[in-house]
Amino acid sequence: MMTEPTQSITGRTDATRHKLPTDTDDGLLVIVSGPSGVGKTTITRSIERSIPGAVFSVSATTRQPTPADVEGVDYHFVTDETFDRMVADGDFLEWVDLFGKKYGTPRKWVTEQLARGRLVILEIDVVGARKVKQQITDAFALFVLPPSETVLLERLRARKRESEEAIRRRFAEAQREIAQAREWGIYDRMIVNDDLDKAIAEAVGAVRDRSRRPATQ
Repeated sequence: MMTEPTQSITGRTDATRHKLPTDTDDGLLVIVSGPSGVGKTTITRSIERSIPGAVFSVSATTRQPTPADVEGVDYHFVTDETFDRMVADGDFLEWVDLFGKKYGTPRKWVTEQLARGRLVILEIDVVGARKVKQQITDAFALFVLPPSETVLLERLRARKRESEEAIRRRFAEAQREIAQAREWGIYDRMIVNDDLDKAIAEAVGAVRDRSRRPATQ
């Protein structure tokens, strides 16, 4: 069942947000992207757990929740009408319609957390990453790659979540996304997930290194 989003993810508050004495305006935005089946969610959550003060940006979506989904933790589940209203009001840093379901990054929450000096993590696709980079130019972006396209196709099949037709559609989308990531040059680091533990260590190390230095360096 869809629910209306809480006020924490809605509202155009960039100009009206109450500024606290502790605001620093030096937070770091980290973007993690990669095709379906590449392991990016595991890597994203590992970055969040490994770096003190890091917070994960929960996207709004129009897709139906699964039994494993937790509202406000995995996604903010909203109706199509609510999502469209948020788009019209400029409430998203970026949004996408993917396979008939919409996903968006709430602007208000992200900008408030960055103003508090926090490290904010977004897990979004390549098109969304480019949109966010255009608005927040010092965002640090990671792209997770499979060892090969063959391995990626095997991983998609191993999940046993979809029909072969749906898997092939996701695989084609993955190929397109990888090509865009390489062509557009918006990612600061490409990480090959051949060994998950090594990929996590590389991602966490890269974010830690970036968070220790000014964005201009």
